[in-house]
Amino acid sequence: MFEGKKVLVTGGAGFLGCDLVENLLEKGALVIVLDNLFRGKLTNLQTSLDNPKFTLIEGDVCLESDLLKCESVHSGLDIIFHLAAINGTKWFHEKARDVIETNIVGTLRTLESAQRCNARYVLASSPEAFGESKQQPLSDGNPMVFSNPAIHQRHSYGASKYLDEVATQHAIRDGLDARIVRPFNAYGPKLLGDDYGQVVAIFFQSIIDHEPITLHGDGSQTRSFTWIDDVTEGFIKAASDKAQSGDVYNIGSQQEVSIAQLQKMIFSIVSEDANWFGGLPAVTIGEGYHGDSARRLPDITNNTKIDWNAKVSLKQGLQQMWDSIKIID
Repeated sequence: MFEGKKVLVTGGAGFLGCDLVENLLEKGALVIVLDNLFRGKLTNLQTSLDNPKFTLIEGDVCLESDLLKCESVHSGLDIIFHLAAINGTKWFHEKARDVIETNIVGTLRTLESAQRCNARYVLASSPEAFGESKQQPLSDGNPMVFSNPAIHQRHSYGASKYLDEVATQHAIRDGLDARIVRPFNAYGPKLLGDDYGQVVAIFFQSIIDHEPITLHGDGSQTRSFTWIDDVTEGFIKAASDKAQSGDVYNIGSQQEVSIAQLQKMIFSIVSEDANWFGGLPAVTIGEGYHGDSARRLPDITNNTKIDWNAKVSLKQGLQQMWDSIKIID
C-alpha cells in the first residue's frame, strides 16, 4: 500500500524515525523527513540519503512554513507519521517548556498539514501519556495520573502526549483519518546511550566506556522493552488499511522485566562474549527520576486488528544490539 505514496516522517533522523524511513523506502514510498537534528543524526539516515525517493528538510515541526515545504516536495502528502519530539527522560524536567512546545505545537501543526492534504495521520504517542497510573496493564480507559507540577516537571512529556492524543481525537471527530501508536521502550543499535538517552543503551555504553552503571533506587521498576524492528512493524501496520481511524495501538512486548533484571541480562550477554576483554563495570545505586512509574506493561488486545505482536525476545534483542555496537580492540 506504500508504493508511490507521498509520506512525511517528522523526526525521521531520530532512533525510531530512521528505521521507519528505511522500511518505507523499501516499500516504494516517496519519503520526506522533517527534522531539526537536535537529537536526530544524519548518520542515522546514511542508507537513505542517496535514495532518489528520499528528501530531507532540515526544519522545525512547529513552523507551518517548514511543513508547507514538505507538502510542496511532491505536491501534497498521502500519509504523515508524526514522531518529532524531545525525548530523553532528563530533558523532561530540565527543558520542560521546550518539551511541551515541541510536543503540542508540533502536533497541532502536523494535524493541520494532514487536514490540508487530506492525508492519513499516525501519531507517535507514549505510555508516558498515562503518567503515574498504577492500573496495569496500560489500556485505553485507564486513569491518566499526573502529580503536582510544583514538585517536578517530569510530566511535561507525558501530559503533553496526553494532550496530543486529545488533539488527534478531536481531528478524528472532525473527519481526519488518524491513528495513535504508543511504542513501549523501543531499543536497538542506534538508540542514544548518553546521559539523556534510554536505559538499555546507557547500560551498554557504560560497559564500552568502562564506567559504572547506576541503578535508580532498588531497580525494581519494570518495563516492556520492545525491539526496534517490531516497533517499526507496528507503525507500518497502524498506517495500513487493516487499521481504522480512531484506533489506538500499544506497541509493546509482553515480557515485563525489572531494570535490575535488565542489568543482569546485559552483564550475562557481555560476559559470555569470548572476544570481549573489557570486563564488567561496577553497579552503583542512585536516586531515581522524578515521577518514574513503578510498572509499565501494555494491553495489546486491540493489536489483533492489525495482526501485531512482538516477535523478538529481550534476550535475542539484547544480543543483537551488543553484537552491533561492541568495540573489539
